[in-house]
Amino acid sequence: MRIPKAIQNLIESFERLPGVGPKTAQRLTFYLLHVPQFELDKFAQALTSLKKDTVLCSTCFTIGEENPCDICANEKRDHSIVCVVEQPLDVLALEKNGKYNGVYHVLHGKIDPLNNIGPDEIYLRQLFDRVKNSKISEIIIATNPTMEGEATAMYINKQLKSQPFDSAQGKNSKCKVTRIGRGLPVGSDIEYADEVTLQRAMEGRSEY
Repeated sequence: MRIPKAIQNLIESFERLPGVGPKTAQRLTFYLLHVPQFELDKFAQALTSLKKDTVLCSTCFTIGEENPCDICANEKRDHSIVCVVEQPLDVLALEKNGKYNGVYHVLHGKIDPLNNIGPDEIYLRQLFDRVKNSKISEIIIATNPTMEGEATAMYINKQLKSQPFDSAQGKNSKCKVTRIGRGLPVGSDIEYADEVTLQRAMEGRSEY
């Protein structure tokens, strides 16, 4: 039996998504065949709006509806404390906790030599420029506790401590660099951690 082109195209599209194998892609496609047309239209519209109705914040590089994002635009947040995370999903996870009142910097990845991802492929230069041009008192490194996350944390710490910046402590001083506490199990991702674990990890951070 020859699969209709429209079905095959959708199966191949689903297969390109992370974590979706051929069988899952087939199940999703045939499930959508039984969904009412108006639901499919809503689904298609949501996909179309995904890029058109979102922007990258030019300050912290998270995904939002406006530039700057609502966190960076909030004057009640402590802009002298910057939490560095790998992905926008990590920001959402930390914000659910409601205990952190600083701002963020999203790298959109981590240093991963095996996959040819170096410091220039993620938003590290922008982080260092931000420290140079802003009165920042503390950088909290909250990369995931994986091998790549630790390598990224070590690189950030080395770069920030290798040269002085005009930080909140004054001209040519060094901002405090801390690493998120080890409340997170090794090998896990921040976005999957529960709120209590995240709170303990944030409260238990230590100078790096």
